[in-house]
Amino acid sequence: MKNRSKSRQFAVQALYSWLLTGQNVTDIEVHFISDNDMEDADVAYFQEIIRFVTSHKLALIDQMESFLSRSFVDIDPVEQAILLAGVFELEQRLDIPYRVSINESVECAKIFGAEDGHKFINGVMDKVAAKLRKAEINAPHKKKARKK
Repeated sequence: MKNRSKSRQFAVQALYSWLLTGQNVTDIEVHFISDNDMEDADVAYFQEIIRFVTSHKLALIDQMESFLSRSFVDIDPVEQAILLAGVFELEQRLDIPYRVSINESVECAKIFGAEDGHKFINGVMDKVAAKLRKAEINAPHKKKARKK
């Protein structure tokens, strides 16, 4: 199985590049795939993230805007990329548990973001998850039977 964590990290880097340069996303995608060792990554998932985010950026921002302490444009571009990818996953990939999406976003922030950026990411993602994944969050959790 290909590593989705790697795919998310590569997507955040590609989205960061797109946010900074405004370059055509197809060009960024092609260059990114050819310039990086993506053997262990799920390339199709990488592409899904960046293609959706770049074509639905404003709708994704709308999902998180009320939870931001400042305007989206005032957020560091690395954190913008992480939030966009994370909110995409919460909104579009219901097959991925919300806790995984939040954790992966926080991990990306620890790798690429500012020193305490992961705390900001965690706070926003928690609130977006509560909005978009209310049923999942409120569902009763099955406890595994303990072996004796």
